[in-house]
Amino acid sequence: MLSRLSRTSLAPRGHSIRQAGPTTREMATSSGPLPVLLTPLVSKTSPEVKIPRIIYGTAWKKDQSSALVHKALKAGFQGVDTAAQPRHYNEALVGDGISKSISRDGIRRENLYIQTKFTSISGQDPKNMPYDASQPLEQQIHSSIASSLRNLTFPGSGEPYIDCLVLHSPLRTIEETLQAWKVFESYVPSKISTLGISNTTLDVLQAVCKEGAIKPCVVQNRFYPATHWDVPLRKFCREEGIVFQSFWTLTGNPGLMKSKVVQDMGETLKEAGIGDERPVALYSLVLGLEGTSVLNGTTNEERMAGDLAGLRTVGAMIEGVWKEKWEEWLGEFKDLIGEP
Repeated sequence: MLSRLSRTSLAPRGHSIRQAGPTTREMATSSGPLPVLLTPLVSKTSPEVKIPRIIYGTAWKKDQSSALVHKALKAGFQGVDTAAQPRHYNEALVGDGISKSISRDGIRRENLYIQTKFTSISGQDPKNMPYDASQPLEQQIHSSIASSLRNLTFPGSGEPYIDCLVLHSPLRTIEETLQAWKVFESYVPSKISTLGISNTTLDVLQAVCKEGAIKPCVVQNRFYPATHWDVPLRKFCREEGIVFQSFWTLTGNPGLMKSKVVQDMGETLKEAGIGDERPVALYSLVLGLEGTSVLNGTTNEERMAGDLAGLRTVGAMIEGVWKEKWEEWLGEFKDLIGEP
């Protein structure tokens, strides 16, 4: 069981790399021990909830959401990110895709990590939102969560629950943000296992940690130059045992994709037969930063399995023959983004 298991050690574990034969799907879904790079993370707040290092992102998938989520889970993803925000997500179809995986492919709900978001009025389409905009904030949240639980109910999987409910962005004031957080807390642990916040600044995160009864389990932010890759915020997350989820990792970083370290690492990956070498290299380097996971929203089925297989191979190789190279690559990458 992935999302509700007890904490396991993140120390390196034994592994073997087959020299020839496996398809990318076989590598991605291999049942062998995961390398440290892909070992699920746990937060200090909720050590019983395991968070995959690679989570399938469902924004902008629209009518293809069900088919793409089904393909992603079949390819080996074990985490799904969505939102009760019809403007950018189709949460109902995301739920349908998960249902297909459970009913057709033998995947069990308890082996998945599913997170969704409450989005305030400012982020919603006024003509299509999961609550009545005239309701008080507290009732908006209750209505949104009720809608999410309906969308994420799976036949034969017991009572619906959400592994992590994320506040999509801070509200207009810190007082409103804390008010929303208090309502979130009322659902833990009966319907919601953990809480998170997205698109946040360090000061808001610190306020939520200080004033909230339950600390965030995850912070989901863009990882890109405009925020200087959130170096101080991620340091705070590490200190507090909060998992940092990176999104816009490829799209927001054309400079990093062209950087010497990503090119050099990519060339080594290419020589080892790993496809999409630069994206896999950048994902690997971001995952190499302590306490991080990454959202991957590819719509290409081959890339779904290929990215997972490539990361699994990289993870194994950097614990072995690439160990010294990895230390050099990661050091260069940290220097590039200003990481101490």
